[in-house]
This record gives sequence, structure tokens and C-alpha cells, in this order.
Amino acid sequence: MATHIHRTHRAGWLRAAVLGANDGLLSMSSLMIGVAAAQTHPRGILAAGVAGLAAGMLSMGAGEYVSVSAQSDIEHADIEIEQLALETEYPEEVAELARIYVRRGLDPELARQVAEKLMAYDALAAHMRDDIGISDASSPQPIIAALTSSVSFAIGGVGPLLAAFVAPPSTLIATIVAVSLAFLMVLGISAARLSGAPIIPGTSRILTWGVIAMAGTGIVGALFGAHI
Repeated sequence: MATHIHRTHRAGWLRAAVLGANDGLLSMSSLMIGVAAAQTHPRGILAAGVAGLAAGMLSMGAGEYVSVSAQSDIEHADIEIEQLALETEYPEEVAELARIYVRRGLDPELARQVAEKLMAYDALAAHMRDDIGISDASSPQPIIAALTSSVSFAIGGVGPLLAAFVAPPSTLIATIVAVSLAFLMVLGISAARLSGAPIIPGTSRILTWGVIAMAGTGIVGALFGAHI
């Protein structure tokens, strides 16, 4: 008997975790590289890093909670509309579900039978899944998303911050870049393994945009430092 491993149920928290860790890495490394490139005193660089880590954790958590809550509000509104339709227009809702199954390949008579059976068992669940497209696997969870984003931001951002603490001033930027790229590679490989995606494309994508972000911020910092 074949065993299939599906990963769709991981989509919600995995998206928040990868986004948070990636944002933590790039935000912190880019911030400190930009500040260092502006010829800032090492204490100022560390202060900016600590403040950036705290601000990033709070902003990521708040932003994720607000955005996922908005998605949840939309889904609940759609569910209420569907519930009202089931109470007032039940025959039309059966026909609507049957038409969906016909478009998916069933003949009209079988589609009607399937719609009636599923709606007799749980009409709202049938319409949520096949009409609206809402499932338990993709259901938004604002608190979990917020906590995941905040914690993952801290995990991603702590690497560049620790590198700034231990690196001598002469090699500060190079150390932050090296540590950040190493962490980005680990993040890309981990995300690919958890999602079942090919490792090389995902890792290359993260590394490429990481280099662009750090280089861009470093250039801005150097230009700003040259004019103060």
C-alpha cells in the first residue's frame, strides 16, 4: 500500500516561520551593515542591532496578527453568507454544489447524488470546502501566525547580532555577511525540506535576494556616511 506524505497542513505556520526568519536575518544584517558602512562607532552598531531586533519582533508579530485576522474576518463573513443561503435557499445550494461537481468531471446525475449526500451529512462544511474553498489546512490562525513570526524573526536576527558582538571592528561587515549567508543557506535548505520543494532553487533564491538586500543597504550606509 502506497504511503503519501502531504505537507499542505504546514503551509500556514511554515509561511510565517520562513517569512519571519528570513526577515530577521535580512533586516538585522542589512541594518548593521548599513550602520557600519556609515562609519558608526561599534557601540552604535550594537545599539542599532538590539533596537532593530526588538522592533522587528514586535512589528512582525503585530503585522502578521493584523493581516491574518483580516483574512479570518473575510472567511467568517463568507461563511455567514453561506449559512444564510443554506437556511433560505437550500435547493439552489444543492444545485450549485452539483454544478461544481459536474465541472470537475462527474455526470449530472451522480453530481446531484454526491451533492445531496454531502449536504445531508454537513451542508456548511461541503460548501466551505467545495464552493468557497476554505479548509481546515488553510484556515487562518492569527495568534499562532503572530507568535511564529515573532519567534522566527528573533531566531533569524540573532545570528547577525551575535556576529556583530564578537567580530573585531576591522572585519565587522565581512563577518556579518558571512554569518548571514550561512544562516540564509540553512534557512533555505530547511524550508525546502519541510515543504518538500527542490533544495537548490529555494536556497538560491534566498541567497540571491539576501546578497542584494545587504549590498543595497551597505551602499546606502556608505553614501550617507560619506556626507556626514
